[in-house]
Parts: sequence; C-alpha cells; structure tokens
Amino acid sequence: MTEEIKTPIMLYDGDCAFCRGWVEKWRGATGGAVRYEPYQLAGRDYPQVTAAQCAEAVQLILPGGAVFSGAYAVFKALALGGKRSWPLWFYEKAPLFGPAAEWFYRLVARHRTFFSKF
Repeated sequence: MTEEIKTPIMLYDGDCAFCRGWVEKWRGATGGAVRYEPYQLAGRDYPQVTAAQCAEAVQLILPGGAVFSGAYAVFKALALGGKRSWPLWFYEKAPLFGPAAEWFYRLVARHRTFFSKF
C-alpha cells in the first residue's frame, strides 16, 4: 500500500550506525519539517524508490512525489528545516559545488566504516 506523503520523508539505511548518527543531527536541524524512516521498515510504502537506491544513498520524497537522492537530498532536507538553506543554494547555483558534493557523498557512503571514526 502506498502512503500519501504529507510531510517530506527521508529514507535512510537503518542498519548503518554511521547513517543513524547523521540522521539524528539532521533531525535536530530540520525539526518536524522532515520525517526520517529506515528504508528497511518504510521503503515498501514508497514505490518511487527501490531498496537498491536506498542502500546506496538517502532518498528524500516530497509531497507530490518528487525524489531527491544523496547530497541533494540532504541539502534539500536541511533547507526545509528553515535554518540551513545555504548548502542548497550553492548546490543549485554554483556550477562545481553540486558535482563535488555528490562525489564526496558517494566517497563517504562507500567507506562509512572508515569515516565513522571521525
């Protein structure tokens, strides 16, 4: 059954301690503007994203169905919280910032265990 989205929802890897730690930081920055759910529990309710996509990167699903992934999803969620919109502005306006942010996101996602030590 597909759930109607009223509040943006961020799907993340609930089995990953590194991911859970970052979600707690983002939750503090976004307040109630974004819901956070492990894709392992909620992913089947959102057919617009696959488990493989969720395992690779966070997925932000907005009311209306738009989906954002990776660094873009993080910056969009922080902007929805109303306090940290500058990363999204740079992502969308500065030509090299978006690709660099996605490259770094993928690097960290592939090496979560290593980066969790910092």
